[in-house]
Amino acid sequence: MKKILMSAVAFSAVMGAFNTVSADEAGINILNNAKFTGEIRPRYEYADKEAGADAANAFTARTRLAVSTDSLGEISGLGAKVGVTTVNNFGYTSYNDGLGQGTQYEKIIDPQQAMLSEAYLTYTKANTTLLAGRSHVNLDDQRFIGTVGWRQMERAYDTVTLINKSVEDLTLLASYVYGYAGVGSVTTTDTASVLVNVNYKATKAVTVSGFAYLLANIHDTYGLRVSGKMPLNKSVKLNYAVSYAMQTDNTLQYGSGDITNSIDASYYDVALGATMNGFITGVEYEVLGEAANATDADGFSTPLATLHKFQGFADEFLGQTKGAGGNKNGLADMSLKAGYKTKDFGKALVIFHKFDAQTGANSDLGSEVDALYANAIPGFKNLKGLLKAAYFMGGDANSAHALDSGKVWAQLDYKF
Repeated sequence: MKKILMSAVAFSAVMGAFNTVSADEAGINILNNAKFTGEIRPRYEYADKEAGADAANAFTARTRLAVSTDSLGEISGLGAKVGVTTVNNFGYTSYNDGLGQGTQYEKIIDPQQAMLSEAYLTYTKANTTLLAGRSHVNLDDQRFIGTVGWRQMERAYDTVTLINKSVEDLTLLASYVYGYAGVGSVTTTDTASVLVNVNYKATKAVTVSGFAYLLANIHDTYGLRVSGKMPLNKSVKLNYAVSYAMQTDNTLQYGSGDITNSIDASYYDVALGATMNGFITGVEYEVLGEAANATDADGFSTPLATLHKFQGFADEFLGQTKGAGGNKNGLADMSLKAGYKTKDFGKALVIFHKFDAQTGANSDLGSEVDALYANAIPGFKNLKGLLKAAYFMGGDANSAHALDSGKVWAQLDYKF
């Protein structure tokens, strides 16, 4: 609670600093076109695992306040944004928050804490923008770089980023990442990583994205993604995505001494979906490849991804796909989805996953059924509701994923 109060005081101080500062009789308006935004997101989460710790129940609320401007002071093209995020559990602590509280319960990584979640300056000249400071970074489908917005304290990145859009339909992004924080811990992890992303919308049906993500002391990832949507007629639309990436030893170092992980692994993903009169169908096959050599530190991993979007809502494979040697045998995920979505009805979706290792004696890693329903709350502007559930069914008895588990969520989200 002390951290929350301190952050609230700091936020008020920052807001005060943006007030009009008089330099003469007329004064100089430091903050022009100010835009204030906020969010309140209360959530109930339940987690239980067969033969595991006690079932966890968490009631938390995310509160976010921010102020931004695209016209800072008298300098044309200069903008700024400052925002704070707090997570409160109201003293309800029947869950393992990952920071030492409630260790007898299953993990729900939403500890009570507060963080300066955005604090950056931008300068735009013609078709080029320079951003410096702390911001939220989500690239492509967030398979490699994301903020994990599902968690109450999502990840923020400390960067110096250059974005160029001089060529029509082409976006070039180059970013130097010197730190990141969030997703359970507000302590900044220092790094010296480089992100490069080239995105070209060739046609309405084809978008091509090439990328190089060089994560210091972890690995280098190079890849290509092609995606798009194709209407067959007025009621039927197809959507697709094809991705390939490879990981190699890290070239960038941070801190004392040389830290080089031996990595040689590949990734591919093929997804095809369709919508027809509100009905949703889709199939996807995604493979995070095994370690190519016995001496490799790991197979393919994505430590800075929005991992909750992938391999099921139960988060059974977080430890395996975020790195640290967890994916040496590789992971294949075949999924099917079906649902229905209209403006009045909202969105209902069911997803089935089948998981397998690429190699090893215990290749059956289980299966999972996920379901969700989301809709705007009638009579309340900007208020949305969400019900969500996941049930993981364990695989081979000697695998690391042999135990069943389940999770349930009920959430409201109000933005203003």
